[in-house]
Amino acid sequence: MRLHINHKTHYSYDQPVPYALQQIRLTPKSGQCQTIDNWDIKIEGGRTECAFDDQHGNRVHLISLNPGQTEIAITCSGDIDTIATAGVTGPHGGYTPLWYFRRQTALTRPGKLIRKLASDLKENPDPIARLHELSASIREAIVYETDRTDSGTTAEEALRAGHGVCQDHAHAFVSAARLLNYPARYVSGYLMMDDRVFQEASHAWAEAHVPDLGWVGFDVSNVISPDERYVRIATGLDYDEAAPISGIVFGDSKESLLVSLQVQQ
Repeated sequence: MRLHINHKTHYSYDQPVPYALQQIRLTPKSGQCQTIDNWDIKIEGGRTECAFDDQHGNRVHLISLNPGQTEIAITCSGDIDTIATAGVTGPHGGYTPLWYFRRQTALTRPGKLIRKLASDLKENPDPIARLHELSASIREAIVYETDRTDSGTTAEEALRAGHGVCQDHAHAFVSAARLLNYPARYVSGYLMMDDRVFQEASHAWAEAHVPDLGWVGFDVSNVISPDERYVRIATGLDYDEAAPISGIVFGDSKESLLVSLQVQQ
């Protein structure tokens, strides 16, 4: 499947900003399930200071806001060819050792509820079936609701509240999978939805490393493994390591954000 993506993130401020620096991970990579035909990033109101690959192989751009600006816009667009692989993205590679993905973070650190959810899973010699059962259990425990959590909400907090979004589902899955001794990671990316072209945000899911298969994706929000409608952008231990955009702003300006995203064939 060939997907065309146009993603614009527009920040505006109520007064000139003396200094701001954004770290963006918005460059997908070719791999077993996707091939990047073309991809372009345009910056309005700022400039690229440098670009590098981080410890997960994500392409990172550091973007500064032009002094005195009140707006900055980041537009990404391109065409990507995808194939269905039942969620399998291939063997582990890159700079980071596999054992690193068993490490919990502040966002994924399990509490009593995550530990109980993991311990309640039945023993199953088939790791794929067991991980799908984990995905379904999380989806049942955390109802999908927007505007109830934020980027700082932990997996345990989302499970306690009983509601959240794809980010919370991914964190809970990663947390529990690590308790079950599976290396696991957070994935940020895009999903072509069946009922709309225009979307309000990008998507997130999780991957677990399974012996003899490699990394396998699990989209808890939709209770499936990613197929040809998905585009992977960045991976990390949690949202903080795979966030599409993060940064700092100096001064007292109030910030507003507008996102425009189109994913279509």
